[in-house]
Amino acid sequence: MGEKQAVQRDIFSERLKEKLRTLADQSHLLDRWQSRSVVVSCDGIVSAESPLAAQAGAQALSMGGHAVDAAIAANAVMCVVAPHSNGIGGDLFAMVYEARDFALLGLNASGCAPAGMSIHQLVERGVTEMPLTGIHTVTVPGTVDGWDKLLSRFGRMKFPAVLAAAIHYAEEGFPVTEWSAQKWSVNQALQVDANALRTFLPEGRPPDFGSIFKNLDLASSLRQISSKGRDAFYQGEIARRIVETSERTDGFLTLEDLSEFSSEWVQPISANYLQMDRE
Repeated sequence: MGEKQAVQRDIFSERLKEKLRTLADQSHLLDRWQSRSVVVSCDGIVSAESPLAAQAGAQALSMGGHAVDAAIAANAVMCVVAPHSNGIGGDLFAMVYEARDFALLGLNASGCAPAGMSIHQLVERGVTEMPLTGIHTVTVPGTVDGWDKLLSRFGRMKFPAVLAAAIHYAEEGFPVTEWSAQKWSVNQALQVDANALRTFLPEGRPPDFGSIFKNLDLASSLRQISSKGRDAFYQGEIARRIVETSERTDGFLTLEDLSEFSSEWVQPISANYLQMDRE
């Protein structure tokens, strides 16, 4: 540890102790509008939109997992229970604080556009401005490689453990929340593609609040990743099916785009404020 980092650690530690002492002394003065106590824990706390995802993360911690293991377990469940905003076909960004070295690291697991796509080719297809939906908005998915990078560097668990809860909910089903049901009901794009229609609109309509939804295709993909790692997604059957779908819908993704992708560790930008470096 460098001298500068040691000084920052000591400043932070003293300020934290002072803040805790102040809160303890003034706890009787707090405006207690909520009916439950503040959540405290010796083993860490996981927050997520879905309690099922938070539970999966907390279970990872209880099994001795690293914060990164918990984050991936929670993220994987979110990919199942909230497909309107999460998915293994998307991107991942992470900032990880390494307490041992008092260092903050960033991971950019966002994929680039297909190598073979150009403005000229888009114009030839009648695309004159960047669309918000459709195959031409699709970039190389970065999430699974991001999971792999995080597990390889920080994880204490492997894919089978961190993906177990997500696989369970994808295979056995989960109750759809009112928020997800509302998002599902207004997504007209699902009507366009036959695969999307079959997967996300069972019986030809969006699932209702409280109904049990399963995604067996996603469960199969997660099981392949669980057993074969990130290469199952970027070089195996999943990759071939992604490219087949892209070609069928006039897209540009190739097997080379997928197999050559690798997310990047980056140094977060920072500024100094009140004698502390802020990332």
